[in-house]
Amino acid sequence: MGEGIARSKFGPRAAALAFGAVLAALVLSSCGGSDDSGGATELNFFIFNEPSGIVPKIADACSKSSNGEYTISFQYLPSDADQQREQLVRRLGAEDSSIDIMGMDVIWTGEFANAGWVEQWTGADEKAATKGVFPSVAETARFEDKLWAAPIWSNTQLLWYRKDRVPKPPKTWEEMLKQAADIGPNGTVQVQANRYEGLVVWFNSMVESAGTSIVQPDNAEEVDLTSPETDKALGLMVQLANSESADSSQSTSTEDTARLSFEEGSSSFMLNYPFVYPSAKENAPDVFKNLGETLYPRVDADRPSAPPLGGINLGVSSYSEHKQEAFDAIECMIRPQNQIKIATAGGLPPVTESLYGKPEIDKVYPGFADLIRQSIEQAAPRPVTPAYQDLSLAIQRTIHPLDDIAPDDVPSKVDELRQNVQDALDVKGLL
Repeated sequence: MGEGIARSKFGPRAAALAFGAVLAALVLSSCGGSDDSGGATELNFFIFNEPSGIVPKIADACSKSSNGEYTISFQYLPSDADQQREQLVRRLGAEDSSIDIMGMDVIWTGEFANAGWVEQWTGADEKAATKGVFPSVAETARFEDKLWAAPIWSNTQLLWYRKDRVPKPPKTWEEMLKQAADIGPNGTVQVQANRYEGLVVWFNSMVESAGTSIVQPDNAEEVDLTSPETDKALGLMVQLANSESADSSQSTSTEDTARLSFEEGSSSFMLNYPFVYPSAKENAPDVFKNLGETLYPRVDADRPSAPPLGGINLGVSSYSEHKQEAFDAIECMIRPQNQIKIATAGGLPPVTESLYGKPEIDKVYPGFADLIRQSIEQAAPRPVTPAYQDLSLAIQRTIHPLDDIAPDDVPSKVDELRQNVQDALDVKGLL
């Protein structure tokens, strides 16, 4: 285990997981290693194959600029985030030393840090990893006030709308739902409401926008979800699901189905990530010419919204035999100029706030780069807790499908949700 790991009551569960995963070590293949002849150290980078192909190019440039210190080899994980996590957990639980660098979803920090699977960033390394980074983004890489990863790119959602049907974009959910109803059959609002992580992303943003949190800000082992804030947040989700403005397939909707449905032209609003902009430009020019964008709508008219926050952080495995080289390689890959390359090639938002004044970023997000900046600045990270997987499943199973919840039943559903989330934090249900 790595030195200086902060422990909590979730430690025994992580230890049990690691014990059970030891058997997997017998069948896991070794991937690369160091050059015993005294040459450059080979670092294995486990990450999904980001579609633009820019990350290997950046890694190659960093390898060449390291003056023979290291070379970076890629070991690609599946595109599905749950499968990525599963493969990493199996290897890390088995103390597999072949992993040097990991591409980590922002929701894995608490679990991986608590289990002792990632090295802490301290001193000059910590300063390099967080210099100029949005506080909201840096928060996703921290657990128990310590830094466990380095953000490399972020992501957030905007409200996309049809300018030919919506002359004045809504500022609140209530305004949007009223406008959608007034538009009629073409007033559909596209969201992500399948029973998967996207539903939790939506719910977290709603409760944070309402003025509460899923877990207590000063105690991640206790549920928050205060009322009436949570009742209002969930109530608006239920209101949409039971209205004529909901897509007929809303209960199975994802980021991509929402994009495709919006591009068909029968929707007037969509909550989604920036990838929908180039997609509409290429695939639906008639929709694109009327495409508008604005900040994520507010739940409470008197409070700024708290948009979703995604992205990837890079961590150093506690079982790596080349930790310092891994830290050095990550610090190279996350440099601002490389964040610009990632944004230009793949449309993925930089984590360094000052980059949003650069012409290159304005070109990536023409006319709405500052909206992306403001959205990330206001964004609310999902809870950083070792029990996140259980917590996420508890939320999904309690509120899905949303159209099964009657508006009058929202308060009782919030009570049920509060209990199920606390059970997840207590790891009672082992969901």
